[in-house]
Amino acid sequence: MNADPVILTVAPNGARRLKTDHPAIPLDPAEIARDAAACLEAGAAMIHMHVRDAQGRHLLDADAYAAATRAVRDAVGDRLVVQVTTEAAGLYHPPHQMAVIRALRPEAVSLAIRELAPDAAHEKEAADFFAWLARERIMVQTILYSRDDLLRWHDLRRRGVVPEVPHFLLYVLGRYTAGQVSDPRDLLPFLEPVADAAQDNTGDVPWAVCAFGRRENACVLTATGLGGHIRVGFENNLHLPDGALASGNAALVAAAAQGGRLMGRPPATADDVRARFGA
Repeated sequence: MNADPVILTVAPNGARRLKTDHPAIPLDPAEIARDAAACLEAGAAMIHMHVRDAQGRHLLDADAYAAATRAVRDAVGDRLVVQVTTEAAGLYHPPHQMAVIRALRPEAVSLAIRELAPDAAHEKEAADFFAWLARERIMVQTILYSRDDLLRWHDLRRRGVVPEVPHFLLYVLGRYTAGQVSDPRDLLPFLEPVADAAQDNTGDVPWAVCAFGRRENACVLTATGLGGHIRVGFENNLHLPDGALASGNAALVAAAAQGGRLMGRPPATADDVRARFGA
């Protein structure tokens, strides 16, 4: 089993949930910063950050991201990697998604291949953006929702659409299953060997998982045991491993971190993440 420290990312809010879903979901910069500090102490090394507009709706905006990032930095300094999202959430299209990141120049970004390069017609624009991210030394995590997404990423990688950078993949478990409830077995298709991946140096790529619903902890602990890294938080799940409603994101982080320690994989630090994935 991989004994490297496990990179634990917290996704505290996501694009859709509101205070009506849980009163502790952080939405404004001050709330996000307080949550970030609590999650850091619980074992997180990275925060996967969404921002909202005045009505609480999902927002892709460089100024809003900059304000939230400043608040987090004021609270925790550089002890968390701040990762912003390009998630469309049905509201945005690739040109806007990429323009926001170009304006912001964040430390880290997560992006979905199926959103930014959904077909061959979008590959040139996506390739230019990926090359820009590499030149700017922005840490990239690529979101993959299915084995087909993974196979397409390998193909883009082989053809040079995705450049030579330190890659970090995120396998999303159960996004398109009935009820959007994840199961540890959802990880298995991602781990099946990919033809020719070893020969062209696209096979041994670090990966993490996130999962939906009350089996989030079971899914991320399975990933931990198999050498992966993990993302937890209110974006996808509100409940502790025993089914009780979590008091906050830090409780979910603490449960995942404790499981990792029991497997001999203590939580990584932000500096660990930067040393491994900083472009």
